[in-house]
Amino acid sequence: MSSDESQCVNDRLSKVTKEQEDINVVAIDCEMVGTRRGSILARVSIVNSKGETICDKFVKPTGKVIDYRTPVSGIRPRDIENGEAFAKVRQEVVKILKNKILVGHGLKHDLEVLQISHPEHMIRDTSLHWKVKESSKLRTPSLKFLAKRLLGVTIQEGEHSSVEDAKAALQVYLKERKNWESS
Repeated sequence: MSSDESQCVNDRLSKVTKEQEDINVVAIDCEMVGTRRGSILARVSIVNSKGETICDKFVKPTGKVIDYRTPVSGIRPRDIENGEAFAKVRQEVVKILKNKILVGHGLKHDLEVLQISHPEHMIRDTSLHWKVKESSKLRTPSLKFLAKRLLGVTIQEGEHSSVEDAKAALQVYLKERKNWESS
């Protein structure tokens, strides 16, 4: 996807109605790299309820990276070698998430890699919501599928962007918000 096409998708994912602007919601997505001990945080992106990026940090590895997963994660050695310290980024994320509804896709993995918890009643995971699952014959629909099916937007063409993914998860939530919150 060209940078112009990517910008167009980001613009479409950032459009939020006036009613949606006022809600106390953030959406998150993390990119991870592999070590011998498993996945570690490489990038975290958070957008507010307006779809504006309020945090986008690369994280210095806390272990020896053996797989950057670049074709999917978009992470390269140069991105994280001068990244911020994990503890500092984690602390910033905890502060941002406090008292907010947290939206994302596959949030269990993001929270695990961040080594944080969030009150379950304040989590809106687009991979788990009944209405979202109903729109897919898949057991757990991908964010790419949901963005196309529910939003009419193509994302994740090639390497992922955690900002784009957070915006897409937010828009899926906002589209289904009334049904979601009434269930």
